[in-house]
Amino acid sequence: MQLFNEMAAFAHVVRCGGFSQAARVLGVEPSSVSRSVARLEKSLGARLLVRNTRALALTEMGSHIYAECEKLLAAAHNVQDLAGHYGNSAAGLLKVSAPVAFGQVWLAPRLAGFIEAYPDVDLQVVLDDRPIDLIDERVDVALRIATAPPPGFAALRLCAAPYVLIASPVYLTAHGAPQQPQELTAHRCLHLGFGAFGPAWPFQRGDETLAVTVSGRYSIGNSLALATAVAGGAGIGLVPEFSAARGLADGTLVRVLPGWELVDTYQRSAYLIYAAGPHVAPKIRALLDYLGGSL
Repeated sequence: MQLFNEMAAFAHVVRCGGFSQAARVLGVEPSSVSRSVARLEKSLGARLLVRNTRALALTEMGSHIYAECEKLLAAAHNVQDLAGHYGNSAAGLLKVSAPVAFGQVWLAPRLAGFIEAYPDVDLQVVLDDRPIDLIDERVDVALRIATAPPPGFAALRLCAAPYVLIASPVYLTAHGAPQQPQELTAHRCLHLGFGAFGPAWPFQRGDETLAVTVSGRYSIGNSLALATAVAGGAGIGLVPEFSAARGLADGTLVRVLPGWELVDTYQRSAYLIYAAGPHVAPKIRALLDYLGGSL
C-alpha cells in the first residue's frame, strides 16, 4: 500500500507540474509529497525527476515509470467504479444451488419473477442433492433442507419442509389403510434410502412416541420419483411434503396416518444459506428479499 501511495504521489507531481500543485490536489503538505517521491526513487534505485528552482523534468527512467503509474491509477479507479456499481445495485452473476426436488417444485417457479425484477442479474442455478461447498464451488446462495442451518453461515428460513406418509387410493383400497404406525410392517414401504432416510420411522402423537422399522422391495433416491412411484400403486412412501403436494391436491395421493407426525430427522425446514459477514452483496440481498417475500 505504501508503494502504491508513493507511485500515486509521483504521478500527481508529473500531472500537475510541481510538488506544491500536486500537494493541493492530494490535500497534503508539499513536504509529504516530496518525501513520497524520494522514497519511491530510493526503492527503485533510480532518479525519476530532475528538479531545480524553476522547473522539473522526467528522466528517461522516470518517463517509463510514470506511464506505468498512470496505468496503475487508472486500474485503481476502474476497481472503485466497478465496486460502486456492484455495491449499490443488484448486478452480476448470481450462482444458486438447491436440492433437485425442492429446486424443481418450489424454487424454479419463483425464479421467472426474480429475473424480471432484476434485469442486471445473471442467474445460474445448480440442482444437486449433495451438500455443495459454497466456498470451493463459488456458490453465492445455497438452499438447504435441514433440521437446522449449518454453522458458520448466515441463514434465512423460508418454510417448514416436514415429511409425510402417502399412498395411492388404489393401493389403500387393495391393501387397507393402516390405523396405527405398527401396521406399516404389513405393507410395502418406500423411502429415500440414503443418509438418515432409512427404514426406521419415528412417530409422535401428543405425548406418545414410537419407532417402526418397515420393509419394502426397493428405495428411490429422489423424492419426486418416489412420490410418482407411490401414485402408481407401489406402496406407502415417506417423502417431503413439497414432493407430494401436487398428488395430494389432485387426488392421486392421500395422506396415511394423518394423526401421527414424523419427528426427529423428518422435521425439517428450507433455509437459504450464504457467507456470513458484515457486507451482503446486493444481488444476494435481492434474492433473499425476493424469495423471503414470496412465501
